Amino acid sequence: MPYVITRSCCNDASCVPVCPVNCIHPTPEEPDYRTAEMLYIDPDVCIECGACMDVCPVQAIAPDYELPESMERYQEINARYYLDPEHADYPQTANAPRRREWDGDWGEPLRVAVVGSGPSACYVAEELLETKGLDVEIDMFERLPVPFGLVRYGVAPDHQDTKVVAEQFGSLFRRAGFRLFLNVDIGVDLTFEQLQDRYHAVVYAVGAMRDRRLGIEGEDLPGSHSATDFVAWYNGHPEAVGHEFDLSGERAVIIGNGNVALDVARILTADLTTLERSDIADHALEALRSSAIREVVVLGRRGPAEAAFTTPELLGLLATRGVHVRVEGLDGVLGEPVDDIARLKVEVLGEAAATEPEADDRIVTLRFLSSPTGVLGDSRVTGLRIARNELVEEGGRMAARPTGEIEDIDCGLVLRSVGYFGEPVPGLPFDGERGVVPNNEGKVVDPSGQWTGRAYVVGWIKRGPSGVIGTNKLCAQETVAALLRDVREGLIPRGLAMGDDLETLVPDRLDAAAWKRIDRHERSAGRPEGRPRIKSVRAEDLVQIGRGDV
Repeated sequence: MPYVITRSCCNDASCVPVCPVNCIHPTPEEPDYRTAEMLYIDPDVCIECGACMDVCPVQAIAPDYELPESMERYQEINARYYLDPEHADYPQTANAPRRREWDGDWGEPLRVAVVGSGPSACYVAEELLETKGLDVEIDMFERLPVPFGLVRYGVAPDHQDTKVVAEQFGSLFRRAGFRLFLNVDIGVDLTFEQLQDRYHAVVYAVGAMRDRRLGIEGEDLPGSHSATDFVAWYNGHPEAVGHEFDLSGERAVIIGNGNVALDVARILTADLTTLERSDIADHALEALRSSAIREVVVLGRRGPAEAAFTTPELLGLLATRGVHVRVEGLDGVLGEPVDDIARLKVEVLGEAAATEPEADDRIVTLRFLSSPTGVLGDSRVTGLRIARNELVEEGGRMAARPTGEIEDIDCGLVLRSVGYFGEPVPGLPFDGERGVVPNNEGKVVDPSGQWTGRAYVVGWIKRGPSGVIGTNKLCAQETVAALLRDVREGLIPRGLAMGDDLETLVPDRLDAAAWKRIDRHERSAGRPEGRPRIKSVRAEDLVQIGRGDV
């Protein structure tokens, strides 16, 4: 029986080099990789060796006979990828393991600081530490008392399979040549100049955590929030503990229809017994227990074929117990979608539209061809004004054009989910329009295209908020290649790094041993309740636990 890749695929392509018959695509070297929703196993080529399953960091691969009913659709999804003529007849040859080799003559340890501890930061550290022949020392800095960034604070709590990747990243902390500095805010506790003085190179992996604004009337009314804040709140981010969300109304509206929007819709309507077995923050769990929300409307300005969410996330929503997905706007498809991913998405939406709700189902309405024009209410949100759109072709792509038809819908909560945006990094140039640090393959450049600061970027602050967890691996490989090229070409001279005085500069830092204590404490707290962990959500509590004071 062939193996199958399922919903939690992180796209980091660890499975590709171990496949002896090259049956997993697209690979990082192939054009479709950067836009692929997931990776796919060719069932006609797979020899069922199981090597891919053994190395998958998120346990997304299984033999077809072990697939639960909710995942059986992935047999078809994997197989139909290869029905597209562009994806057929890949050469059936073994892949050589990709391991970078250092052939330069450096003469001293290469000292690199990595700012951030999310997936892109961890992939950079992995790439450097696994470069054969390179003597490297890496210090990773994280402003929070805990590591892993969006793996901990962005992945939905009911997607524990995706969070398993943190186990792989955690193994970094035991590597020779690696140190972890938690509770250290670069720009506050350490300056850009202090880092530059102490390291040959500094890689910034600070993400893009600011939400985009809508620019419509009423956007700042109480009851109107960013989905970014809501996700941080239910995931227990220390800076979101004090947020409050009014869940007393029967309807909420999410503006935008990417994967984050579907995550939020699912959490707002999920069966409580599911959330009670997750690592959702306790304060969010209590609020959801008393929630009156029965319907969540998810707005998309274009049609179903152009929806920003991926098919795996749509299937995850459709599999949510006690939730009926209603679809409005399927008539917005102009002809047959050319792209097979879009075609499959429309097929799945059509199947959902043909189903009927059960008596007690909560409703998620996927509404297409709709744009918000104003948030309604005087002292707080009471509704949303929506403009109806039609699809037109502009420059080879489908665009939304207002029809002039306006509608008001009642709701008590509005969450905007229209993308993330980076913030300026002290000491570095910044592109205010794109929300990224200007760079050339990860090497920071100024507006003239030149930069001598030995600074590099990776992840969303480098390329913008795109891709999934594993997409950062290819991004990290590119940045590390640029860094080592600069070393090889003599653009990073020897002897730049000052002596190690960080212990005195950041006396309040926590280290890998502190994170181990926090991790053990949270897991122990969750065990009696059958939960993976109960998160400590206040920074001061995390610091105390990390220091062994609790």
